[in-house]
Amino acid sequence: MAVTPQSRQWHELFAARTRNDAGDGIAVILGFLGNPELISFAGGFPDPATFPADRTAAILQELASAGDASAFQYAPTRGLAGPRDAIAGRIELLQGARPDDDELLITSGGIEGLELVSKSFLDQGDTTVVEGPTYLGAIMAFRNYEAEVVAVPLDDDGLDVDDLAGRLAAGLRPKLLYTIPDHQNPAGVTLSVERRLALVELARRYGFLIVEDVAYRELGFDGSALPSLWSMGPDVVLQAGTTSKTFFPGVRLGWAVGPAEVVAQLASAKQNTDQCAAALGQRLFEEYVRRGWIDEQLERSRALYARRCARLLAALERSMPPGVEWTRPSGGFFSWLTLPVDARELALRAVENGIAIVPGAPFYPDGRGTTNVRLSFSNVGDELIDVGIDRLAALIRAS
Repeated sequence: MAVTPQSRQWHELFAARTRNDAGDGIAVILGFLGNPELISFAGGFPDPATFPADRTAAILQELASAGDASAFQYAPTRGLAGPRDAIAGRIELLQGARPDDDELLITSGGIEGLELVSKSFLDQGDTTVVEGPTYLGAIMAFRNYEAEVVAVPLDDDGLDVDDLAGRLAAGLRPKLLYTIPDHQNPAGVTLSVERRLALVELARRYGFLIVEDVAYRELGFDGSALPSLWSMGPDVVLQAGTTSKTFFPGVRLGWAVGPAEVVAQLASAKQNTDQCAAALGQRLFEEYVRRGWIDEQLERSRALYARRCARLLAALERSMPPGVEWTRPSGGFFSWLTLPVDARELALRAVENGIAIVPGAPFYPDGRGTTNVRLSFSNVGDELIDVGIDRLAALIRAS
């Protein structure tokens, strides 16, 4: 091994904007996935039982046999025409409005949508509002562009829009407001219709862009969904979607829909990020949509996650000691616990007892969440849910 005259501490050269603890949080969560000895409530991963392996293999064979070069070539930055049409048609079916051609961009998953909007809008010191708590990947994306991230609280009806209105009236001026209105990550709550309407009006009055993350929108346990923010306010909303929870995450596919000027700026930013979303994933998803297979898969997925959620809530009700509270989601992957003990210490002791959980602090930009835990039920076997919650409750009682 070559030895340099002077030892170099590479971290001293890292850009200041990359010194972000939220990224470490994501790495820890993904690390739990590789440990088969843990009962992991940590990662928000779909259950592999929902992955369409046989049908995907059949579509791949058809594309290869037909000599469809578009599936294996670079794609236009905004996406291939066929997949764009399929996604636009599905948005129209599910949300009641169809984006124009210049209002839609295909992305490499939902996280790229957050990267592109951050890259396009945020300068050092700009303000972004998020829900407190929120998806830690969003905090990381905004902080990577040296934005000030301000958390507005939420409750069982989602983002506290009255609290936001008060802050705006007092002088808060964000460029962006990021929200997960449906089956929120990490809290599992859903924004009420009344608050959706009020939020859109605030965006129009104060001139900020709402970034609506719809990762879990199609995973309501009864198949229903409230009107999307984009359908209510297409002039002030950029919707970021992903197929990772509804199709499978291996294709890294998503979309951004919003005002044409905003989408054009995102497309420009994408040219210098990954240039284009993978064409093969685009074509796979297009065929899956056009054949009606995505709706069949979603029906099975909703039933699976509804059963897992019911089992988790029953186990919490049966096992948890007084002083522990939790949310009761109607869709998605998560429940959010409030505890009478320190969540980080509990998480460390939980790993020693074969359980992985995520303490709440990484889901806030301001140090809160020290007595909160996110539990994901989506990828835990039914019987293991009972075992894991019993162990967790015993640890809380012993604290």
